[in-house]
Amino acid sequence: MPSQTEASGPFALRPLGSTGLLVTPICVGTAPLGNMPETFAYEVPEERALATVRAFFASPFNFLDTAASYGDGESERRIGSVLREMGGLPPGFVLATKADRDLQTGIFTGAQMRRSVERSLRLLGLKQLQLVYLHDPEHISFEEAMQTGGPVDVLRQCQEEDLIVHLGVAGGPIDMMMRFVETGLFGVAISHNRFTLLNREAEPLWELCTQRGVAVVNAAPYGSGLLAKGPGAYPRYMYGTASPDLLRRAGQMEEACKRYNLPLAAAALQFSLRDARIVSTIVGITRPERLSETLRLAQAPIENELWDELDSIYQT
Repeated sequence: MPSQTEASGPFALRPLGSTGLLVTPICVGTAPLGNMPETFAYEVPEERALATVRAFFASPFNFLDTAASYGDGESERRIGSVLREMGGLPPGFVLATKADRDLQTGIFTGAQMRRSVERSLRLLGLKQLQLVYLHDPEHISFEEAMQTGGPVDVLRQCQEEDLIVHLGVAGGPIDMMMRFVETGLFGVAISHNRFTLLNREAEPLWELCTQRGVAVVNAAPYGSGLLAKGPGAYPRYMYGTASPDLLRRAGQMEEACKRYNLPLAAAALQFSLRDARIVSTIVGITRPERLSETLRLAQAPIENELWDELDSIYQT
């Protein structure tokens, strides 16, 4: 485990907004561990997933992110299996999950939030969840989410019942995310795929969160894989086919990085890590060795000239 006195580097613990939780700047994401080939275009077998979770708990990273929707409970179940082996969540680690709509029916109500939270507790084998995000509220209206007895209201009830300690919000559309942050009810906000080398839509959300004291967590710095594997190997962005313009710019960025003997993935990861507004960056991990690879990418030296060139490519 990293020491709380460390001041810098990928293992440095930092406050997660006003929650009182301390987390590493890199958060290990477990969506792929839910075995979601329809989303990621590849499978993750159970034994590899369990080995990856075990490796996380032996690593210097202390922040783990999952969701009820990842494999419709499969990610949580696999994490819970390892937690049971360990006798529970070890001290000093932070585990966040997300409350989701019913993936079979699309129902996204207050009652469904309670069912989601109770299933997460059961699958993870925990009596209390440190941090739960309202997940993907774009599937309903802001007014539906906020109504009396609705999703946010019931999550707050779960918080009052000590089933949840802290509440966050995680979603897509930036304008919608800003409306939730402005309520003052959420201590943490996640945006995904919208703050990368290729996309900066999340800028106004980051600014609002910073003003409001809400912790910023940036997910999918690789754009779901394009900026990790390169446009030739993985021509997808935000879980779908990438546009010709994105592929063009990603290719130019990859060539620029090659001239500096740097993997494109290192620049993609550090683009998020170097932003002082971002408390932690969620990186999806699919196998144990990816943990040490991620550390190497985070520590690779990058010259200012390359950052300037990458920014210029983004602007074109």
